[in-house]
Amino acid sequence: MGRLDNKVAVITGAAGGMGASHAELFIEEGAKVVVADFNAEAGEEFAEQLGENAAFVKIDVSSEDDWKNLVTKTEELFGPINILVNNAGITNYESVQDIDYETYQKMMKINADSVLLGMKYVHPSMKKGDTGSIVNVSSLAGMFSLPNLAAYTSSKFAVRGLTKSAVLDFGKDNIRVNAIFPGVIRTAITEQEDTKKAIAEMVNKIPLQRIAEPKEISNLVLFFASDESSYISGAEVVIDGGLTVSYG
Repeated sequence: MGRLDNKVAVITGAAGGMGASHAELFIEEGAKVVVADFNAEAGEEFAEQLGENAAFVKIDVSSEDDWKNLVTKTEELFGPINILVNNAGITNYESVQDIDYETYQKMMKINADSVLLGMKYVHPSMKKGDTGSIVNVSSLAGMFSLPNLAAYTSSKFAVRGLTKSAVLDFGKDNIRVNAIFPGVIRTAITEQEDTKKAIAEMVNKIPLQRIAEPKEISNLVLFFASDESSYISGAEVVIDGGLTVSYG
């Protein structure tokens, strides 16, 4: 028996990176997974690798029409949605005084508006199944800020606020909403030569003295997606090896 048997999950930004890690684990645990991503080539290839219990649906997460289409296609393929992981996101390293408004708007659309739209349009589908779990992926930047992260920090704090609102709005429908706040994770970006030095300096501030492996984050997402967390809604879980403690 898998921990997600008979569950239908939608994961955004799932063609690569952390989203792909979540999707792989969900498949292992018995879920049917929609790989939702803007990168059609990578998404289709990855969904094929995952097997018959996975399918790719292209989406611009900032588009209402695309979200409506995704819900319709998911129900046609697998039935009503039980799990939504709002994982898609982008980063930007500019200060308040340097960032241009267009860049700021793009950041908010992809990182924050997408969370609102995802929850809004998946909600009716989850009601059909009488239960649901939404996992919103924020960031340590949703807890505190560092220099030159103006737009990113704004967007991740917005994810935190949207999660709190949805907890109150969706509770009566037996839909749980939780947020996670990951620290530094080992991905292709962290392995690049131009980021290795910065990562090494960051590790010195992490009490566990290492960065996270992708599956360590996915295991937390899995817990919130599964019935094991059936009475948890509104939780904010930092998963950072203790890094936030270093910042007080």
